[in-house]
Amino acid sequence: MTLKLPVGIEDFREIRCAGFYYVDKTKLIEQLLDNWGKVNLFTRPRRFGKTLNMSMLHRFFEIGADQSLFDGLNIMLREDLCDKYFGQFPVIFLTLKGVDGLSFEKATQKLINLIAREAERFRFLQDSDSLTENEKERYLALIRMDNGKYSMDEDILESSLQTLSELLFRHYGQKVIILIDEYDVPLDKAYQNGYYREMVSLIRSLFGDALKTNEFLQFSVLTGCLRVSKESIFTGLNNFKILSITDVRFDEQFGFTEAEVEKLLKDYHLESHLSEIKEWYNGYRFGDADIYCPWDVINHVDLLCENPGELPQCYWINSSGNALVKRFVSIANRTTRDEIERLLAGEPIEKFVRLELTYDEIDNSIDNIWSVLFTTGYLTQVGMTEQGDYKLVIPNKEVREVFRFQIQEWFKDNIGCNTDRLTDFWNSMKEGKTKEIEHYLNWTLSNSISVFDTKAQETEKENSYHTLLVGLLTGNSDWVVRSNVEAGEGFVDILVEPEDPDAGIVIELKYSKEAAGLEKACEKAIKQIKDRRYYEYLRNDGRSDITLYGIAFYKKRCKVIVEKMNDI
Repeated sequence: MTLKLPVGIEDFREIRCAGFYYVDKTKLIEQLLDNWGKVNLFTRPRRFGKTLNMSMLHRFFEIGADQSLFDGLNIMLREDLCDKYFGQFPVIFLTLKGVDGLSFEKATQKLINLIAREAERFRFLQDSDSLTENEKERYLALIRMDNGKYSMDEDILESSLQTLSELLFRHYGQKVIILIDEYDVPLDKAYQNGYYREMVSLIRSLFGDALKTNEFLQFSVLTGCLRVSKESIFTGLNNFKILSITDVRFDEQFGFTEAEVEKLLKDYHLESHLSEIKEWYNGYRFGDADIYCPWDVINHVDLLCENPGELPQCYWINSSGNALVKRFVSIANRTTRDEIERLLAGEPIEKFVRLELTYDEIDNSIDNIWSVLFTTGYLTQVGMTEQGDYKLVIPNKEVREVFRFQIQEWFKDNIGCNTDRLTDFWNSMKEGKTKEIEHYLNWTLSNSISVFDTKAQETEKENSYHTLLVGLLTGNSDWVVRSNVEAGEGFVDILVEPEDPDAGIVIELKYSKEAAGLEKACEKAIKQIKDRRYYEYLRNDGRSDITLYGIAFYKKRCKVIVEKMNDI
């Protein structure tokens, strides 16, 4: 029987108990124990299996663990580690991805709720014979409620994780493991909503007590997207091991390797889809490993099981948003726009990357945004220069689509706001003023970000210019603009029906392989309009004053030729 696919399921126990497909990542346990670190921070993009891995660590180490959850998994081959560590520790497990709010007070209350609910899992502490009455009071302070709401004050909250770990140690006589998933989400939300400094201060105190001065800590694991600077929240923390996307250690433990994807497809008899999945969802480079986005792969395979003809979709992007790319594109200067074009064309861009940032530094410079795009998965690396710069590329087709979309949105906003120039362009189109049309299109191209791939087929390149021109023309609310409409003996690129019932415009586009061929490409376009009688669509509509345009493009240059129907 084929196992169900765990779409959106991040609880290891649920996956193993309910019969879902599981890609074995228990080597993470082995590597953590063999390469000991007191505090381990893993930074990976969102939707790369961080929460599921943390849930797996929780289920392995916690006292009372169910060994059947790990039957048949890699970690069980390491009997030495299992005998010493399996089910031997109290575990505090928090995922901070829900700690947000429009105000510091709202976010703080969510953090209080989260920690209090975790403390509630250890209700036995209030009756423990190993705790003094004062220690039991300290426990009750963690779960105390006021009018149905958890009510820790600031001091109790800041020391809460240290307090809980001490009380668990007193009860069990065993040091505690602390797992903190998505540790940087509260900082991200705080930055977006204007209370960043307050949240940094709170998180610094919370983590400092729990991770730096906590004698009851066995070890800790944190995950997040950004490597927030040590100075901001991890001040003075010794034995702090940072395992980022550039680190070769643990490089195969988040996301799917190609071998894992191949096995998954084979298990579901979908081997023929490997190339499309690779094109859309592969391309991430963690350490020395080539990695697929697991969220994408699981979602797409799930759809393919229902319909083998299903086309790839943007699953990761739709689940995580793309505000960062939007911000990046909107503030790009001329040099950066040129670099974005090169990325879209599949070329690497050499950049110095800061792997350690604070959220309030991100917008300080375009260079910092390059760094964040890299650490959050919108760009990946294909090597380094001798100077230590990373060679950055767009990882796959899914992310390329995000850049394309945001560039098109930016284009609409920027070109559309210059209404005087746009109105002059429309008038020039009505009147057949080729020089003015050329000047406007050349200006537009030079001030925009091209979204075509220089390695694409000529027809695909034409499509990009087609999209651009249609966008410019449809801005005129008095015109009816038709694209790729059947006319005469074929499909014409663009037909325009102006407000004048006698007027009509026929446009055929061409892409030239070189600048010297622009004139000839225009002539070819005009000839195609005539030979295939594209103008008949407008004539049948009673329009007699018809203007024919042959427009050719080469990179950021264009040429325009015009003929009137009465000239034929």
